Amino acid sequence: MVRLYNCHPYGSQRIVPTKQVPEVFCCGGDSVFVTCAGGCKVEVFTVCKDLCQPLCSFNTLGKVLDMKYCDIGDYLVTIESKNNISALRTYVNWRCQATVSSRISVRMLGIRLESCHSGSAKDQMEIIEMPLSDPPLSLACCPMRGDLLVGCKSKLIIFSLKYMSVRDVPVLDFERSLILHVMGIIPTHITFCAGYIGISADLEVLLIKLMPTPSESPETTSPNQKELETVPDKEPKNPLPLQSHLRELDDFVMCQRPVELVGEECKSCSVLVTPESTGLSTDLTRPSQVYHVLYRRFAPDFSEGLSVENTRLHSLQLLPIYKTGFVIDSEETTPQKELLSLFCFFSLPHTGYLYTVANEVKQISVYRYPERSQQAVLTPQFLHVITSNNLQCFTVRCSAAAARDEDPYIDTTMKTCPPVTLDVCTLRMQLFIGLKAIDHFKNYIIILTKADIEDVTVKGKSPKTMHSWKSGSVKNKTLPETGPGWNLYVVSTMSTIQIYNELVEYSRRYDTMKTHGSIHLLSEAHLLVRASLMAPNVDEITEKAELIAAFKDSCASLGQCFSRLDTKHSHLTLPYFKMSGLSVSKVIQRVLSNEFSLDYGKGFMFYLKHTLFEELDEELSEDMALKALQIFSNREPSHLPYVLCSSCMANVCPKKAMDCLRKLESSSPSALISLTKASMALRMQDAKTCEIEIQRHPEMLLLCGFVDEPRLLMRHRSKEMIPTQMAYHFKDIQPGLLVASAVALHENSKIHLKNAEIFFKVLCEKMDDDENIPQMLVDFWEALLSTYPTESILQDILFKLSSHYVCRIRDLQQHTCVKPLKSPEDLRNSCSHFGIISPWISRLVSSETASCLDCGDLMKLQSLLCGPSMDIPSFLPLLKFIPEENNSNLSIHIICETRMMEYENAIERLLDRCPEAVIQYARHEIKNGSQALWWNKLLPELCHRIRQSESENKTLIASLRDTLEVISVELELQDFLNVLPDDGTAVFFLPYLLNQRKLDI
Repeated sequence: MVRLYNCHPYGSQRIVPTKQVPEVFCCGGDSVFVTCAGGCKVEVFTVCKDLCQPLCSFNTLGKVLDMKYCDIGDYLVTIESKNNISALRTYVNWRCQATVSSRISVRMLGIRLESCHSGSAKDQMEIIEMPLSDPPLSLACCPMRGDLLVGCKSKLIIFSLKYMSVRDVPVLDFERSLILHVMGIIPTHITFCAGYIGISADLEVLLIKLMPTPSESPETTSPNQKELETVPDKEPKNPLPLQSHLRELDDFVMCQRPVELVGEECKSCSVLVTPESTGLSTDLTRPSQVYHVLYRRFAPDFSEGLSVENTRLHSLQLLPIYKTGFVIDSEETTPQKELLSLFCFFSLPHTGYLYTVANEVKQISVYRYPERSQQAVLTPQFLHVITSNNLQCFTVRCSAAAARDEDPYIDTTMKTCPPVTLDVCTLRMQLFIGLKAIDHFKNYIIILTKADIEDVTVKGKSPKTMHSWKSGSVKNKTLPETGPGWNLYVVSTMSTIQIYNELVEYSRRYDTMKTHGSIHLLSEAHLLVRASLMAPNVDEITEKAELIAAFKDSCASLGQCFSRLDTKHSHLTLPYFKMSGLSVSKVIQRVLSNEFSLDYGKGFMFYLKHTLFEELDEELSEDMALKALQIFSNREPSHLPYVLCSSCMANVCPKKAMDCLRKLESSSPSALISLTKASMALRMQDAKTCEIEIQRHPEMLLLCGFVDEPRLLMRHRSKEMIPTQMAYHFKDIQPGLLVASAVALHENSKIHLKNAEIFFKVLCEKMDDDENIPQMLVDFWEALLSTYPTESILQDILFKLSSHYVCRIRDLQQHTCVKPLKSPEDLRNSCSHFGIISPWISRLVSSETASCLDCGDLMKLQSLLCGPSMDIPSFLPLLKFIPEENNSNLSIHIICETRMMEYENAIERLLDRCPEAVIQYARHEIKNGSQALWWNKLLPELCHRIRQSESENKTLIASLRDTLEVISVELELQDFLNVLPDDGTAVFFLPYLLNQRKLDI
């Protein structure tokens, strides 16, 4: 569907002051090139600030049949005819013809430049003859690289643009780099851009892409090459002139079926393209691979008779859109444009088709013309179409598609763009009599009009008159040079800001309560501005600033329109208001100031909820906060607790908020509402009411309330963690509830471990003190272990806790004692990560009195090391911070040695420092496969130490007896005798021998 609006995209118009009837023209840069009927001369006119003035003129070597100008290289290429022979020529450095005394040189492509260039080459125009084996039929220039594409009857030839230096003079040259042999179609129109080539005939369009052959497989051939090898050397089965699509059979006209093929499907079409490399450059020595991108065939349209001219395709065009930045080529120092999106347009007399082809081949728009078109030009902002008497301007969707190519995630809650499928519209139908041709450059439209008596006479005839298709070929009428009327116009298009303002003003006609007309017009204005911002030539700061301001204004207007909707698209209110840059206050004011503000749409409520639920730096004023409170209280009261916890609502009146919460609680009470009321009570410094509200629910429900709304305790602002007033209250009154709440938040993925740690450090005002970790953070770590976190988090917490315990043990005399929430016994009972402390450890430290019994850090560390989860190797580096000055510290070292299975070292340490704990250690730790240590290590060591002691050591002797009891039971009699010492003290061991003997009997 095409919408029709009456806007004014066209501004002033100037007549190109050519003296004779224009025959062929083209434009580009800042110039218009014109050749007149029957002449061999090119006139050049410069266009600047709506002025069109002669710049220069130069003679050609023949009659110009077609010509194209290329911005890259600033050259003009022509197809000229002389003596009925067509030739291809390129005119370089033509601007010097503005000087009367300028020189002209002619050279053949491929001749050494040194031999034909003098020192004054920079002051002369150069004509480059490009010899071809077949007559050239069509031309196209690549707007990105400046390469030239020439179409012949059965081949396409690519000439690569080269920059050279001859005697320190920059010279432009070409090289024939690639020939594409085409079978199955005669290229009547071609287009070329970024390696993409478009070919069109009467009713067929083919788009191909050239890719270099991979160096890894130099023998690889394209699918088309393989297919071509199997085709006999004869004419293609489906030649492309229009008559091939029509077949007469008993007064019936038979046509081929329309078809559209994309990608791999194109292989089934009848058009074959074979590459042949002819270049000498290192990057073009291998033939390119040809990939089919799009093929489409149409059935002829005989709604206006069987005339050939009424059915042919026209205006094939490739339109590139570039990224905003530039890339530097590795071999050249000049910046190169980087392609973002590529669009392909072609048109039938009554219908135009627009495709995006760079990243995904997809049809994005179909244009229906009210009357038969003659030609069209596509720009990033508009499609300009001429009929016999009308210049029409259609909107395009190129910027919408390009925006999604640049950012595939553009359709989110943060940003969006009008859809590519948005209905196209006609902005203007400007009357011109006798329109013949159209071209476009920068902000100008060039149109050629020729009106004569025959045109006026023919216009009165019925267009529905049916003629025989055999005589359908319309002969070109030679217009006399002194015809009744001809003109070549330069029509300036209005600036983007002017058209934008007109579209916005136009949208107000549709600005009713719930209409889509205003949204469509504002979307058109938005895409118009977006297209201008994506243009690579937006360099002026003032122009760009105006476009950015218009872009934000369009986003605000679209957001306001969607805010009144209750449809599936109402959610777009949020991203459009986000992109507008408006504050929440201004958005509320903008919506409330509207005459339809009495009924808030779903879109506005969607925006307000999501915005107030986010952590924003903005704080609403008391009046604005009150309005937001009233809006939610009336429309969605269930969201009041979440809204009141927003940082934006910091200035809301707590008393009025309490009234709204009481009203809500009367219908649906919950722990979240009570917690929110408690928060409001703290704002009013009413601690008693706060305690009453908290005590109304058990702790488990309170934890669920905090999980539902974490902002009751903590808020983010500019990447900072800010505890709330309620958090500080719980810190002093109910620290256990605060820690349990943080654990619940972490367990439900509402807060990361790092943020939770920052929260407790800020809460305890020890953010910059890495040495003195707040006890509440330690309580959090200990409580978090009871939730059995994942392995990565578990090891992180275990390391942090063990490091903290080591620091506290090391500075036992200096640290400030703070009673923890859980004792070592509580931790062992609630969490399996804390193990049971072995009896030998208790015996080892029983002779010492800890200086701080309230903390229990030593016992916690002992229990942690005895547990199954602690990674002992990661803890070993911390041992160097624990001196062995007392048995308490020694126990940590021995536990680590035991966990590392270094029992011999542990036994020696115990015999040195606490022999009475040796047997308990052995009984508890030396088991199963390690029992040989009893008789191989412990027994000899005890005997040795007893002999070395000057006085009788009852502890060692008692340990020896206990050891003998174990050995006598575990070993056979002969083995037992073998381990006994042979120093004559067998009497001492006699009772154990007798006992062993009894056991054997």
